[in-house]
Amino acid sequence: MSGWPCTIARSADVLGDHWNLLLIRQACLGTRRFDDFQAALGIGRNILARRLTRLVDDALLTRHQYQQNPRRYEYRLTDKGREVYPILAAMAAWGERWLAGPEGTPLVLHHTTCDHDMHAVVVCSDCEQPLDVRHIRARPGPGHPTPGEPVTPADPSASRGRQGTPLASRRAGAPPEVTS
Repeated sequence: MSGWPCTIARSADVLGDHWNLLLIRQACLGTRRFDDFQAALGIGRNILARRLTRLVDDALLTRHQYQQNPRRYEYRLTDKGREVYPILAAMAAWGERWLAGPEGTPLVLHHTTCDHDMHAVVVCSDCEQPLDVRHIRARPGPGHPTPGEPVTPADPSASRGRQGTPLASRRAGAPPEVTS
């Protein structure tokens, strides 16, 4: 899916695995160390190691050594990884509306900037009105294949972004940035 000319398919290739989403959620909540991820999620060590490696390879996390003997690493969100948080917040808002039981939501999000509890609302970048699928139309963008052009998978690494930089920035010639 990473080579499809569709940003949703490319995103799903990276984020579609439920463990990846839960690992990013935990990283957003401050978890950094392997054993802490494992304890928080109850995930097998082999699966956790594979998923963390993939998130590092996809530049959503970086790996930093914090202990020499034995070698131990912690995993920190990159800018690319932090930009997944609004997706998680939108998923939480949807889950609160459609999946929370009578006991209510297990986690309340608090926006420290305005000091209020909040839920995510996805709005139009121009008019700031909440998005409704009944009022959205899709049209081909600059990366859409031309009619009659065969759709062939691109290089999978091309959809990942070099060192976590947005592809749009790379096209504009901006240098890559990765922060911890």
